[in-house]
Amino acid sequence: MGIRKRLVGSYLLVILTAVIILVAILITAVNYYYYHNIERILVQQAELSASFYEQYFKDADLEQQAPHLLQGFSHHFAGQVQIISSAGRLLEDSSGLQPGQSMLGYLDVRKAAAGKAGLWRGLDPAAEEEVMAVSYPLLTGSKVVGAVRFVTSLQETKETVRQIAAILIGTGLIVVLIVAAVGVLLSRTITQSITGLKHAAEQIADGDYGARAEKQYDDELGALADTLNVMAGKIQQHDRLKNDFISSVSHELRSPLTSIKGWVVTLKTSRLNGKVRLEEGLDIIESEADRLTGLVDELLDFSKLEDGRMVLSRSPLHLADFLGRIGQQLRPRAERQGILLEVKAAERLPVIWGDENRLKQVMINLLDNALKFTERGGTITILARPDEAEARVVVAIKDTGAGIPKDELPNLTQKFYKGNHKRGGSGLGLSISEQIVRLHQGQLKIHSELGKGTEVLIYLPSIEARPE
Repeated sequence: MGIRKRLVGSYLLVILTAVIILVAILITAVNYYYYHNIERILVQQAELSASFYEQYFKDADLEQQAPHLLQGFSHHFAGQVQIISSAGRLLEDSSGLQPGQSMLGYLDVRKAAAGKAGLWRGLDPAAEEEVMAVSYPLLTGSKVVGAVRFVTSLQETKETVRQIAAILIGTGLIVVLIVAAVGVLLSRTITQSITGLKHAAEQIADGDYGARAEKQYDDELGALADTLNVMAGKIQQHDRLKNDFISSVSHELRSPLTSIKGWVVTLKTSRLNGKVRLEEGLDIIESEADRLTGLVDELLDFSKLEDGRMVLSRSPLHLADFLGRIGQQLRPRAERQGILLEVKAAERLPVIWGDENRLKQVMINLLDNALKFTERGGTITILARPDEAEARVVVAIKDTGAGIPKDELPNLTQKFYKGNHKRGGSGLGLSISEQIVRLHQGQLKIHSELGKGTEVLIYLPSIEARPE
């Protein structure tokens, strides 16, 4: 069963239950109102008649005064009036019943004979219709000398109650039909949104990442449409980055492989002029093999980080010595490019708890980027200082290079992102570096201004702040 049918069914079930309960209560109330009014009128009439008898006829003989009493009692009552003796024998009847028959078969008459008011409702054999009767004792002092009985037909009352019940039931059915129609319309507004979401999700699942769900209402379904659209946008972006990455990696692999292949063919088929030419070819092959190894290492690191398989081998690390070794390793390259590489570490720098090899990977990656985008005559500075307020160390790598456009900064650490520059690379270096820093419970932030250089800040907790 679809959502629309379930919604309409739920509306109908709730409303139908409410209407049935309400109609039942109203019919019961109407029934009680009419029958209770008749009972009240009969009781009042009987009490008034008994009071009249006690006031004016208490010393008279009941059998002799029965015709006069009947005439007086029935004058203002449209129903049947009976005068009954203390023995339960009928003395007078306004409907023409023959006097003398016993009335003790009726519960109300027996109660009146015992000195109490009695009420009876049932089928009258003579009239063959349902009636209500009230009997009230006639007293002389404290002695019961007889009873007066008022009987009225309930036929008209039953018909009136039946008509009102029919009106209430009909009104209830109309209400149910109206609610059913409204439920169908309301369910359509919900199911249309859900159908749109389903259609958009199916398109996205089929690979159409440009598909978007239409937001029809500002409600939970509208919020779901927004979430789906944001998700589709991110998938589309990641898909584009993935394609760019595949294209970039293919190019990065093809370039060294082509170079290696060319030199291998040259070394095999050509007559080389001297040892210098041979060493030049082997140096190029070694360099290109190193490029391939670095690219494969990045891919392996990325795979480990994605699967959560990268485990850090931590130990106490003195940053001043660590950064000094990094500077010594990369300073020859910087000098070849005509770039000044400086390392400055503050005194009494806190010891950190880190994986030296992984942090070295981060530093080399960041310095490699800085060296790529800094022109001859530029400066790259590595600065380490304590941040005592946060119990951490800040390592800053600042260059005077080309800088990065402001709109690219938020995307730099995304996987496969390479920006608009034409320099080589897999687009994974900064993403891997950021995740390694995060594994150290640290942060990596990038500040840059186009044409003025870039500063990368690495925040690492000191050994005192490391988690147990």
